Amino acid sequence: MKYTYYGQSCFLLEADGKKFLFDPFITHNVLAKNIDLKTIKADYILVSHGHGDHIADLVQVASQNNAQVIALVEVADWIRKQGVKNVTDINFGKSKFDFGTLRTVWAVHSSSNPDGSYGGNPAGFVLELGGKTVYFAGDTALTLEMKLLADLYNLDYAILPIGGHYTMDVDDALIATKYLECEKVIGVHYNTFPPIQIDTAEAVAKFKRENKTLLLPAIGETIEL
Repeated sequence: MKYTYYGQSCFLLEADGKKFLFDPFITHNVLAKNIDLKTIKADYILVSHGHGDHIADLVQVASQNNAQVIALVEVADWIRKQGVKNVTDINFGKSKFDFGTLRTVWAVHSSSNPDGSYGGNPAGFVLELGGKTVYFAGDTALTLEMKLLADLYNLDYAILPIGGHYTMDVDDALIATKYLECEKVIGVHYNTFPPIQIDTAEAVAKFKRENKTLLLPAIGETIEL
């Protein structure tokens, strides 16, 4: 499995011959100015919630790839109104796709669509791809709901927000690893805006002191999971 980071909470997973893009927000992120949106290929686009910093580039990327967009029902409805045709709405629980089973899980945050319309509840996802089980938390505060995932899965990686202010910070993400029983974390949702800027070296060191791994790929970097 390959992981490519595009900044904020946008990343691409490649596994089983398919490409999964999450929360496309690139052109409005000055840190991702070297990323050419036209070069991004995706078979599926998964949307955790309707905030602009997770959905701003969705329409263009979906259209140029004819990607299947997967989102909770209220966000999916907004996406269809933007002219995107290939949209599948979901809700919490397990949904079956041709790539396997997707579990949609609770996130403690807020959600509204870019036009201010109701965005339903925010979410995270668990996918089993390429022999790995990966949890993307979306935007969330620390929550005891995460302990349930340790009962259901042996997670290989947890993709967690670490910037604080709007979501978990580094310290809460470390607590989350104990709830999830997952030793390897990929950090997202940090450094894009002043309120979520962090000391990345300190963050990595905190995880190391707890015998955990925090991966922070550069924007545009691809790593093997």
